[in-house]
Amino acid sequence: MEFREVGRIVGFGVHCGDVDGVALCRLFSHAISGADPPYYLSSDNDPLFRFHRWQANLRILEVDEIKTVPFTPISHPFVERLIGTIRREYLDHVPFWNSLDLQRKLDEFKSYYNQHRTHTALSGLSPAEYLENQLRACVDIRHYGWQSHCRSLFYTPIAA
Repeated sequence: MEFREVGRIVGFGVHCGDVDGVALCRLFSHAISGADPPYYLSSDNDPLFRFHRWQANLRILEVDEIKTVPFTPISHPFVERLIGTIRREYLDHVPFWNSLDLQRKLDEFKSYYNQHRTHTALSGLSPAEYLENQLRACVDIRHYGWQSHCRSLFYTPIAA
């Protein structure tokens, strides 16, 4: 389960086994730990999202929940695209051995996605640069290096 805001992944929650209402609240708390809670949260119409503690958490954190249209996954194209991006660009290439290993690898991808991966919709900036409204320094084409991310699956240029 991932939580995203304004082009930035807020966090991931990984749970081994069936997810109930208590586990859902724990996943969300883990996903947003160390970060400000999102303003909006997209969810489907699963009965889990009607759990009273879940609703109370959202009210306390002042998070507005946006529900998908039932049986219509295209009603939230940004969420569907993010899930596809994570699967195609990362999880299809990286094995994981247990839920702890998966959590660690997803956190590495979150860091790469937020700090270094450029997005066309953000004018070629990473979400961190876009949110902080900072422009990346120009790199002299004769003096550059490569920084690896996600166990060398991705590389980004850096000034040398």
